[in-house]
Amino acid sequence: MIVTGDPYDFPITGVLEPQRTALLIIDMQRDFCDPAGYMHSRGDDVAAARAIVPRILGVLEIARRTGMLVIYTREGHRANLADLPASKRLKTARAGEAGWDFIEEIQPLEGEVVVDKIGTGAFHATDLHDVLRNRRIENVVLTGVTTGVCVSSTAREATDRGYSVLVLEDCCAEPNPRYHDIAIELLKIEDGYLATVSSAKSFNKAFQSVSPGDTSSEGVRL
Repeated sequence: MIVTGDPYDFPITGVLEPQRTALLIIDMQRDFCDPAGYMHSRGDDVAAARAIVPRILGVLEIARRTGMLVIYTREGHRANLADLPASKRLKTARAGEAGWDFIEEIQPLEGEVVVDKIGTGAFHATDLHDVLRNRRIENVVLTGVTTGVCVSSTAREATDRGYSVLVLEDCCAEPNPRYHDIAIELLKIEDGYLATVSSAKSFNKAFQSVSPGDTSSEGVRL
C-alpha cells in the first residue's frame, strides 16, 4: 500500500503500514483558524484555514479507523510567559489564551496525543521524537497551519530525524494562497529531500481496503 505523491510515492520505502505511521494535525487552534482569533485580528484572512477543516476530518477518520497514531500540536506559552522570547512577544502581541485551544470541529479523543510546543516546529523543546520512537513510527503525515511556518518547520525537523514525510497540501493552509504554493514547492526541492506531497483524496484512496486497527492505546499529553 502506498500514497501517490509528488515527486515520489509515500513512503519512499514502498510499504505503508498504519502502525508505523503517525498523522500530525498542526496548530488547528482558534487563534489561527477562527474569525475571532489572533490571525484574523491582525488582518489575515482565515478562510483558507477554515476551508481545509472538512478534508482534515476525512483524513482523521481514516487514521482513526486504521489505528494510526494521531497527534495534535498546539503552540502556546506558560501563563507567565516565562518561555516567550521578547522577539516573539512583539510579533504576536495580540495572541491570547482564549485562542490557544483547538477549534470545535477538531478535538482530540481519549487515546490521542497532544503536543504543546513553544516554537514553530513540533519537535523543538517537546518529547514528540520520543513518542514516535516509542511507538516505532517511521512515517509522518502532516496537515494543518500554516504551510510556510509550522508545517514546513515540522517537515524539516522530521526529515532531519530520519522520518519519511508526507505533506497533504490540500489539508494545509496559508492566509495568502501564493505563500502556500511557494511553501509547497520549497518542500519538494531537490527531488523531495524534505518531503513528498499529496492530497487528501489520494491518501484516503490508499486506505480504502485497510481494515480497522486497534485504537485502544492510552492518551498522552506532553
